[in-house]
Amino acid sequence: MNEVLIKKRKVVIVGGGFAGLNLAKDLITDKLYSITLIDRNNYNYFPPLLYQVATSFLDPSSISAPFRKLFRDGRLLFRMAEVLRVDPTAKKLILNNGELSYDILVFAAGGKVNFFGNENIRRYAIPMKTIDDALRMRNAMVRTMERASITKDPEERKKLLTIVIAGGGPTGVEVAGMLAEMKKYILPRDYPELKDEQVNLYVVDGGPALLLPMSDKTHREAYQILSERGVSIKLRSRVKDYDGERVLLDDGTEIKAGTMIWAAGITANTFEGIPEASTGIGKRMLTDEYGRVKNVPDVYAIGDAALHTDDPRYPHGHPQVAQPAIQMGKALAKNLRALARERPLKPFIYADKGDMAIIGRTRAVVDLFGHKLHINGLPGLLIWLFIHLISLVSFRNKFVTFYDWASAYLSKDRSLRMIFRTEKTE
Repeated sequence: MNEVLIKKRKVVIVGGGFAGLNLAKDLITDKLYSITLIDRNNYNYFPPLLYQVATSFLDPSSISAPFRKLFRDGRLLFRMAEVLRVDPTAKKLILNNGELSYDILVFAAGGKVNFFGNENIRRYAIPMKTIDDALRMRNAMVRTMERASITKDPEERKKLLTIVIAGGGPTGVEVAGMLAEMKKYILPRDYPELKDEQVNLYVVDGGPALLLPMSDKTHREAYQILSERGVSIKLRSRVKDYDGERVLLDDGTEIKAGTMIWAAGITANTFEGIPEASTGIGKRMLTDEYGRVKNVPDVYAIGDAALHTDDPRYPHGHPQVAQPAIQMGKALAKNLRALARERPLKPFIYADKGDMAIIGRTRAVVDLFGHKLHINGLPGLLIWLFIHLISLVSFRNKFVTFYDWASAYLSKDRSLRMIFRTEKTE
């Protein structure tokens, strides 16, 4: 086959997160395809470190990189747009700024926060899913501390200094650990008016343990570490409502809190034109073992957007975390190369490399090889730091983040607690 003379097939990738970016990077050298990447933002960012932006330990640019800089060689076209509708019959996307045809369409659009239909929580709680969310939390936390520092009402101050985190997964636990660090090292220095005040941190989760998908050793250590840092943990409890001042739990408990951070749910982004019969749990698109969306020709889904239930190890779909998304993107790139050359496709098999979480500056828990190996202490911390550094997309991100971490570790402080206002956010 003379690949140069063959007309290139148009691959359109919706979403530039872990799955979409890895697909694009692995497929970009194939001469049989032309690739267009669509994303509502003009940058890729690293979601596992969003909470460090939110807690002022990292700058947003440390975990972000512009798509156009990542693909400067011109082999990939980038379009900043939102998908309004897909027309599978005409094989085109209707965008908020035009239309785009495709031969192969890949949805790698990830997920969004699931508020489970609770309008109060959606309105008053702070989610932790995007850069905008992280900056909103950072601004809100600083505003709250400023208000607490000047109020004369003890009850109002106590409420303002109470923070509830809904969700005991990696995001919730890591946010709690960082806030506990700030309470101990930063608050007394930045706010001398509050040095004798008690900051109350709560983690609320409906499961029987923190970091539930991880090992029993990790469950115990996470609980112990947070408890030692003054975090109150309420397991087998769910947040029922929040009105901006009071958090109501399903057991009737009421916590007066000026801030609630929502890290308790995710649901896939949906698109008009994809039949309801092609979606499953969490509104994820049902796919076969090759990533093909069921009942929709030439449309694929990978990452958080995909629900493949034929793997007996994951009958409810693969975890909506980084590693499955990365592996799906790379696997689909190989299969699209094979498809163009009429070679057999290989089913996707997820290789579970383990789970990890960092709690504060100095403690990390790591489970490897299907939770057969548990690592904590300094070795766990070094593994966590290494894995997260190499996962950042650019050398600049790696260097700046390492410098920021070293600075924060040594000084127990960061100087990013500034409120930057825009007309939209205000």
